[in-house]
Amino acid sequence: MADAIVRLSGIYKSFAGVKALQNVSLTIKPGEIHCLVGENGCGKSTLIKIIAGVYPRDSGSVVINGREYEHLHPIDSIREGIQVIYQDFSLFPNLTVAENIALNEQLAAGRRFVNWRHVREVAEEAIAQLEVHLPLQARVEDMSVANKQLIAIAKALRQNARLIIMDEPTSALTEREIRTLFAVIRRLRERSGIAFLFVSHKLNEVLEISETITVMRNGQVVSSGPAETYDTARLVFEMTGQRIAEKAYDYTPDLSAPALLRVENLSVPGVLHDVSLELRAQEIVGVTGLLGSGRTELALALFGLLPIASGQIYIDERPVTIHSVQDAIRHGIGYVPEDRLTEGLFLDQSIGRNIVVRTIDRLRNRFGLIEPSLVTQQVNRWIDSLRIKAADPALPVKTLSGGNQQRVVVAKWLASNPRLMILNGPTMGVDVGSKNEIHELIKQLAREGMGLLVISDDIPELLQTCNRILLMRNGTIVEEILPRETNENELAAKLIED
Repeated sequence: MADAIVRLSGIYKSFAGVKALQNVSLTIKPGEIHCLVGENGCGKSTLIKIIAGVYPRDSGSVVINGREYEHLHPIDSIREGIQVIYQDFSLFPNLTVAENIALNEQLAAGRRFVNWRHVREVAEEAIAQLEVHLPLQARVEDMSVANKQLIAIAKALRQNARLIIMDEPTSALTEREIRTLFAVIRRLRERSGIAFLFVSHKLNEVLEISETITVMRNGQVVSSGPAETYDTARLVFEMTGQRIAEKAYDYTPDLSAPALLRVENLSVPGVLHDVSLELRAQEIVGVTGLLGSGRTELALALFGLLPIASGQIYIDERPVTIHSVQDAIRHGIGYVPEDRLTEGLFLDQSIGRNIVVRTIDRLRNRFGLIEPSLVTQQVNRWIDSLRIKAADPALPVKTLSGGNQQRVVVAKWLASNPRLMILNGPTMGVDVGSKNEIHELIKQLAREGMGLLVISDDIPELLQTCNRILLMRNGTIVEEILPRETNENELAAKLIED
């Protein structure tokens, strides 16, 4: 048996003259949990696609299971036991769990007719290896993100996987779901000798699950070694080239001042029950809980996207009615959604258009026509103010990194001068450098007088960014926590308590 499943040496890759990879070497051993980390644009995705045979290398050596490939194609990679689980999972949403798991095997066997008994047996066998329960006859579109992740792993096992590459596998999972996924990964490693290449921006998870860590920056490997030789500070430095020491947001509100937002006994049938909270100007209040706890539903209700059955909302201690998004905007509320790609941005439109879309009516001249100079002035203002890294505001917003896309969503709302901002998963899927910059932006907005409600299950983010944290369970707030009186382990334990 080869001493390495994958051995890359001196890999170079360029796109239109832009160097994506420069002299990259990487070794993945059987049964190893290897984590690949780096900021957006550092070359991680390109490297994965070279291993998967999607991209040809410009130069360098690719050896898989002891065999050197001059030209590696996707089918070669699959036959060598390499399976890649991308963030979209590559599943058929309209097929059942069992059909998704067994489909590739049915096609590879060249069967003209489906043997449904065999499909079920294949799926049952794969799920049994994971030691989890999944409803085999349920449609994948009805499954949670965590279960889709497990389905994708089960599907990979049926392809005789020796190496499973997972791209940001925990970005949309709750703390409890992450624990389940990590348990599955460890079992497969110990019992079947399967190796994992784990790509993630969540450094605490990288340190927890990995045995070996490889750090990339600007298309190069800058560091690689045993996980025990790294800590968060070293990882951040290796990834960014700078020391980032984030300070917690320490603010004690004036309780005699009127609340910017006060919610009393808010209820939405089936999702929220008697929710009450207060938020003052200059406060950053976190809201956390497991999936289904009501945290996202609270944000949607306050922004007019869920019908409120009972309860009262007060802005500046005055009762208001929010039945629609327009009502929320009129009362000075902005909302940065959890999924910026489908809910926050027009991906094919320009960066500039995405920034001004909320305020376009204010940029008209006396003839009612949009004034290009006013548009340019506003776009440039927010690009400079939020340090959006854009070569040209006319480029489609989909060309930006995740962190810069998130800044565009924030800029869109800041342009409308909100007094209260709701941020749902503000740093989901962004790298550590961008995450720190977004945290500093949130704190800056609070210092300038805005009230911010941060919906998140990223525990370090909550502790570093918020001055109070509200824990939700079963549609209601069950506890208020002060960050200075707790730590990551205690908050994580509270999150998964029944």
